[in-house]
Amino acid sequence: MTGRVRVRFLDTRPLRGSRSFRDLWIGTSVSQVGGQIANVAVLAQVWDLTGSPAGTGAIGLATGLPMVLFGLLGGTLADTFDRRAVVRATTAGQLLAAAGMCAQARSDNRDVLLLLALVAVGTGCGALGAPARRTFPVRLLPSDQVAAGLALTNVSFQAAMLAGPALAGLIIARWGLPAAYATQAVAMAVSALAMIRLPALRPEGTDAAGSRRRPERGGWRIVLRRPALWGSLATDLSATLLAMPVALFPLVNEMRFGGNPQTLGLFLSAVAVGGITAGLLSGTVTRWRRGGLVQLSAAGLWGLALACFGLAGPLWLALGCLAVAGAADTVSVVTRSALVQLETPDGYRGRVSSMEHVIGIAGPDLGNFRGGLLASATSAPFSLVFGGLSAILAVAAVAAANTPLRAYRTPPAAAKPTVSGAADGTTAGQVP
Repeated sequence: MTGRVRVRFLDTRPLRGSRSFRDLWIGTSVSQVGGQIANVAVLAQVWDLTGSPAGTGAIGLATGLPMVLFGLLGGTLADTFDRRAVVRATTAGQLLAAAGMCAQARSDNRDVLLLLALVAVGTGCGALGAPARRTFPVRLLPSDQVAAGLALTNVSFQAAMLAGPALAGLIIARWGLPAAYATQAVAMAVSALAMIRLPALRPEGTDAAGSRRRPERGGWRIVLRRPALWGSLATDLSATLLAMPVALFPLVNEMRFGGNPQTLGLFLSAVAVGGITAGLLSGTVTRWRRGGLVQLSAAGLWGLALACFGLAGPLWLALGCLAVAGAADTVSVVTRSALVQLETPDGYRGRVSSMEHVIGIAGPDLGNFRGGLLASATSAPFSLVFGGLSAILAVAAVAAANTPLRAYRTPPAAAKPTVSGAADGTTAGQVP
């Protein structure tokens, strides 16, 4: 990170150089759009069935609990079995759940519990496969392209967040809820087909036949034994737990902008626009090897931008602060994900990925809860400023206490990994 900084657009080397990663990226991108469409359909159907905010709030329960519980179990599965097989099986489960939601919508189901049960099943299947799926880029790409591959995945996710709800509105308005759920089912089928050409991705230590084995012990303790790992996860948790702003958007909008619902939508769009912009320019940072320092800097910028949002008066300034926060979040997520995958030995990647998965879910939710409680006792601006500054101080404390994280460098792409069953002639990343 020394010398003149060159601004680079999205690094597409992973798509050009690895057929397997390209297939994975296409399948994942399509499934993300389908998932966003289904999310809107579920929200609309639950509201239609209950007419109650408690009913729509129950969607969070139907998704949050399976994500945490099955995400942790998925980490053990990913360190025990062929990870490609795990993702294939769980994707098939998501496909069946989507088909079930389509069927219940076509039959004019009036039982909200049945719908929520199907949502929980689909979410649980996705959570079971999430840790295994997170390990794919580091096994399919050279180590110096892992961050670029994760940036590509993040860009597709941000694009799905923008395009998916709009597509859902069009589909539901013209063809109804069954068509929206059918779209998700088709998307999951595309995702399943994308897995066909992937090589077997057995954890290191599994025999050539892929026989079941007990994963190496110490799956959780390895995070504590590697300062760069716990420092990276602590940085992310500090930023989201102390400075998550979404729960405060309605109150800020009411106080400063008259409660206009269009303005509230602009808050969310500004974060997404910042994230997509950072993703499109991610080639600027994914080639830097100082991943730990990049993550720490981005997390600090996230806190600063949200503190400024708490003080911003004009709408243009508030939206600009949120766009900067969204950009910083994208950079932090990409560099953290790459560091976690590269720093974790392959036999532990599933369980460490499940820990990262849970932190990524719990941190923002708890951060929104914390921010809402503080704002109810004080004010939204105070909660935002105090949270942002607290996040900066917490990140600075992690940086001061964790020299290995500050000094971390991405390993050079000097060796090919042992990717079981690789037959497509593509290079893949070095296993630490």
